[in-house]
Amino acid sequence: MARLRRPFAVLFTIALFAAGVHGQIAVKRQGYIPYSEAPIRYLQDELHDPVAELEKQLEDGTVKFSYDERLGYLPAVLKALHISQDSQTLVFSKTSFQYKKISPEHPRALYFNDDVYVGFVHEGKALEIISFDPNQGAAFYLLDANKSEHPKFERAELDCTQCHIAPGTRNVPGVLVRSIYPSPTGTLANSTDSSVTGQETPISKRWGGWYVTGAAGKEHTMGNAVMPAGYGSANGPHGDPDQSLQPIEQRFVKAEYLNPDSDIVAHLVLAHQTQAHNLITLTNYKTRIALFDHAKSGDANTPLTPEERAKFEKPAEELVKYLLFANEAPLPAAVSGNNSYARSFAATGLRDRKGRSLREFDLKTRLFRYPVSYLIYSDQFDQLPAEAKSYVYHRLYQVLSGEDQSPAFEKLSAADRTAAYQILLATKPHLPEEWRQSAAAAARAERLSRRKAG
Repeated sequence: MARLRRPFAVLFTIALFAAGVHGQIAVKRQGYIPYSEAPIRYLQDELHDPVAELEKQLEDGTVKFSYDERLGYLPAVLKALHISQDSQTLVFSKTSFQYKKISPEHPRALYFNDDVYVGFVHEGKALEIISFDPNQGAAFYLLDANKSEHPKFERAELDCTQCHIAPGTRNVPGVLVRSIYPSPTGTLANSTDSSVTGQETPISKRWGGWYVTGAAGKEHTMGNAVMPAGYGSANGPHGDPDQSLQPIEQRFVKAEYLNPDSDIVAHLVLAHQTQAHNLITLTNYKTRIALFDHAKSGDANTPLTPEERAKFEKPAEELVKYLLFANEAPLPAAVSGNNSYARSFAATGLRDRKGRSLREFDLKTRLFRYPVSYLIYSDQFDQLPAEAKSYVYHRLYQVLSGEDQSPAFEKLSAADRTAAYQILLATKPHLPEEWRQSAAAAARAERLSRRKAG
């Protein structure tokens, strides 16, 4: 992703106002938000993301949250949303609207699963939540940190979108992981820039402003480090930012968090998943807009023109490459982290008859054992418009079957393509007919070969 050299923008900028009549936080809703109009109708259409569904259960009383005196509603929210506590990553850069409460001593904790991200700030005013709707992408919520008789998720859009509809999210409502050169207090150091981390980001450029626990061999990263005090100021030190990073002396208070880890494997998954989410949303939006414009321009029953199809096939092709890890930065050394997180993540994978799963880790030279993202099972992927989903499936088929041997996919070995293809055939419902026909033809050829051999 491109490096960002501009005034440091907080990652989760949401304006808070006086408490509402029921003691709940109030959020700003007036103002311009991209994609508010047809066909996306970002604010108008009803949401069905996990938090929206959980809020309905809170309102009808089928779910109740217990309140922890130390961590507030965090444990209850994670349990209700099926988010593992072991997914914890800790960021001390001031990348949140609650930045005044965030520091190297009190980093913000992030927890996530395939659909939801939860941010917890020590002594913060609210839990920060991003939940992915199958059709609309990222939806932003706050939950008041104060104890309440009726805790309630408040949808918060206007100010969130200042940072969460940006080049770092591919200009759709989304999520991003930022790496910065942090000052000793967690702000962006003078005369330095920041960057957005994705799976293509070299390990050496990741995790600036984050704590990282676990091992990455001898590889240098930007984690667990700060710039010297006054770096880049008139009378302060200067020099190569990468060479100026120093280990943090004052670590965070472990007792104030659910566990002492900011797991390196969770970090790697987070970097992959965030931009995959954004690319699915971008493909969805571009397809709906192309179909909407086509319908407005004339006969909706006529096929889309090549120019109209190109508007969504371009992001769809980018999505294909990302789902296949074609641009993944290699791991320079074996990685090891919190075994509990790795086990719980892998345990939820769908497996074929050989026991293989797309959630199996490699962690030696790359993140996963098989080169197709587990997000292909997500509701968000399944809700892609038919035109886009058909394109993505066809391109996946071309690459995994070996028909496409173009340089863009040269990193994928024949064995990996075959394994991923077989896993999807066994575990992914409703694959297109060309996948089934190909599998049937391969099975017939194998049977014929066995008869001849016998």
